[in-house]
Amino acid sequence: MDGYFDWLGYEVRDRVTGFAGIADSLCFDLYGCVQVSVCPKHDAAEKERKHSYWFDVKRLEKTSVARVLDPPKYSAPGSEIGPADKAPYGR
Repeated sequence: MDGYFDWLGYEVRDRVTGFAGIADSLCFDLYGCVQVSVCPKHDAAEKERKHSYWFDVKRLEKTSVARVLDPPKYSAPGSEIGPADKAPYGR
């Protein structure tokens, strides 16, 4: 599992389709595939939010040198693991 959590929070691009966005979730399945959910950037002028898609991690490349958002420290003693605060929009 080492290294896979390092994808979260970075801007990434799928090498096959060119689909780009922020790596926002990580999945380890029963058959050994490691996938990352990529959430495209939202344009405020668009009325509907675009859908995220899952990609095998081997197809992705990082397109940013710094994270857009830092993920929680999952393995740190006493770290708060759980749901994020409610998003400020839609209230």
